Formats: sequence, C-alpha cells, structure tokens
Amino acid sequence: MQYVYIVVLGLHVLTGVFWAGTTITLARVPEIKAEKFLPLQMRAVGIVMVTGALLWYFFHGAYFGSMEITLAIGIVAAFAAAGVLSAVVRPAARKLAGVDAGEEARLRAQMAKGQRIAAGLLVVTVICMGIARMI
Repeated sequence: MQYVYIVVLGLHVLTGVFWAGTTITLARVPEIKAEKFLPLQMRAVGIVMVTGALLWYFFHGAYFGSMEITLAIGIVAAFAAAGVLSAVVRPAARKLAGVDAGEEARLRAQMAKGQRIAAGLLVVTVICMGIARMI
C-alpha cells in the first residue's frame, strides 16, 4: 500500500509544481503565449485535485484539527485559482484567433491579470501546505 501513497504523492507534487510554476511564470512574463500553456495547466489542475482528494482520504479522513484547517484554506485558494484560470484566462485565450492588434493586446493583458491573481492564490496554497504540519 505504501507504493500507492508514494505514486499519488509524487503525482500531486509534480503536477502542483508544474501548475504553480507555469502560472507564476506566465504572470511575470506576459510575452509568453499563455494560450499554449492553458490546456496543460487545466490538466494539471485536474490531476492535482484528484490526487489531493486521495491524499486527504488516505491521511486525514474525518479528523479535522488545526492541520486540516490550514490545508483547507490552501484547498480553497487552489480552487479559487482554478476558477480564475477558467473564468478569466480561458475566455480570453479562446477569443485570440483572428483579432486585430489592439484587441489582442487587451486580451493578453486580461490573461496576464488572471495569471497574476491565480499565482497569488497558488502562493497561498503552497504556504498552507508548507506550514500545515507545524500548526
């Protein structure tokens, strides 16, 4: 059974690092075409959520102490970050095809703003995961 824990934890960490890393990078460097990364980011979101739910089931169950409260705050921030990517970045990325230069600049600014908001939320998530055991 330990192998299952190791695989699930590894997938959670790797996809989480990819999601947070690309989001923070795209927030800082808007010249990178965010629309190319968005499908990969959303796949990572799905894997992070499923593996996170499994980890919660394996290690926390029905117990809800201070560690779980801290992790729950991080989970809410992660869901909010996924929501921002879906509600702000995805619609702008879909509208990019065939627009003029002015509209493209506006849409890219909207995508960068969404990535910045999501990046801040993911930083909160990472901090919560890092400090949960110490609380």
